[in-house]
Amino acid sequence: MITIRQVSFAILAATSALALAACGEKAEEGAPKGEPIANIAAPAGTTWAETAVETPEGGFRIGNPEAPLKLVEYASHTCSHCAEFSQQGSGPLDEYVNRGIVSYEIRNLVRDSLDLTIAMLARCGTPETFHPLANQAWANFTPIMEHVQANAGAVQAAMESAPAQRFQNIAEAAGLFDFFAARGISRDQAMMCLADTAKAQKIATASQTQADELKLTGTPTFILNGKVIDGTSWEVLEAALQAAGAR
Repeated sequence: MITIRQVSFAILAATSALALAACGEKAEEGAPKGEPIANIAAPAGTTWAETAVETPEGGFRIGNPEAPLKLVEYASHTCSHCAEFSQQGSGPLDEYVNRGIVSYEIRNLVRDSLDLTIAMLARCGTPETFHPLANQAWANFTPIMEHVQANAGAVQAAMESAPAQRFQNIAEAAGLFDFFAARGISRDQAMMCLADTAKAQKIATASQTQADELKLTGTPTFILNGKVIDGTSWEVLEAALQAAGAR
């Protein structure tokens, strides 16, 4: 587990409470229930899992915009439970999305500056590339965090650098430029994305505002049709989807 938790960028001061929240803390709401839902075909020549948009809430949604089951995940890139869910559930979840009955939106719940840096890089492509890039980061959670720990001094210094270069310096120290370049985001493109401090502030502000409004205390948190799911694993989430009619 990463030990560097300092949120050193000024605009993230309000998110420090989230950095202290337990990764994977559970909520107490129950999942909705419903009758089996028939599949809904995607437009010819497309798949629902490749149909992506950025939402007004600042997340990225894949799937049928009119899907009867609307799933939202609040997730952090420095949360091991989020990584575990992505590794176990992203593939099976795509199958439900491709049936047209589930839409799936990921919203960043920012826990620290490294988390925000990865979130900005995952957003550096198009809406269609966000989910694949985010899942690649979670798929490689362990090597990314091992690299961060091995370069803890450089990462800490990057977090304390001038705001205009802070996210670029974090990405350099954490080895993220090479990681994302291997997945289609060039260094120049990444540098431009990470220089956009207004966008960083927008992500951080949305994260804190929604955490306060929804009383979110940990990641991942799943919300299905407005109801918080009591659990963080794919097994729990799939049971909730099936209870709601995805069967």
